[in-house]
Amino acid sequence: MQFRQLYLAYMEMIKDLRLAVLIDADNVPYSNIKEMLEEIAKYGTPTFKRIYADWTKPTVSGWKGVLLESAITPVQQYSYTSGKNATDSAMIIDAMDILYSGRVDGFCIVSSDSDFTRLAIRLREAGMKVFGIGQKKTPVPFISACDKFIYIEILKAEEQSSQPSKKTRTRKAAKSKSAEITEVVEPLESTTPPIEKIDKELIKLIADSVNDLADEEGWAFLGDLGNLILKKQPDFDSRNYGFKKLLPLIKSLNRFEINERGTGKNNIVLVYVRTKR
Repeated sequence: MQFRQLYLAYMEMIKDLRLAVLIDADNVPYSNIKEMLEEIAKYGTPTFKRIYADWTKPTVSGWKGVLLESAITPVQQYSYTSGKNATDSAMIIDAMDILYSGRVDGFCIVSSDSDFTRLAIRLREAGMKVFGIGQKKTPVPFISACDKFIYIEILKAEEQSSQPSKKTRTRKAAKSKSAEITEVVEPLESTTPPIEKIDKELIKLIADSVNDLADEEGWAFLGDLGNLILKKQPDFDSRNYGFKKLLPLIKSLNRFEINERGTGKNNIVLVYVRTKR
């Protein structure tokens, strides 16, 4: 019963996490804003949703059509000097104002710009959870400054994999006097296209993390394992490698043993991992 209560309390805490979403329109594409917001919703509730740009420029015109649909507040920031990015300064100032307001528990910075590295570090120093969303080209310092970093390419791959398969076909079946069209849809693959390859570094990261958490028999709890891997490598995501969850990824490596232990309470199963001996 105690485990169940702790689990429910943890899920409630995650669900009620208040997030300020700040988007750098100059450094992320607008085409996947719906998927970005759905991803952010997994980690908390956006209480602020602001997007920053010089809206007089034609390069950000694509964003204008999706702002109302997504209830994102546009913030106008003129470029005072040629070659200087005033948008970054506006985002940083607003982030600090929101931080001192005490109305949020974390921030989501949507950008591929390393200029926000110091901001992410400062927010974490203040006890905020910091999530980053950007493209694969995002510099490592900004990625490392976040608690978790999600690649936009993952969201693109998931959106594409959710499209109806080209193999979908229809057939006509005659019933009584009228003809009905029955649609036969072949099941979609359970994984998204990988944007990274499984290599020795990934296997070593998982193996070292298992050893760091292992009990006397070498077993590590899967939940703790995922959290530790994320602390070591903030941009780690099983979806990067084509798997929706961590457990299928580990099983595919064939280097680890899996032990599923029933708790006897509400069908809750605890999963443990250890390196094969």
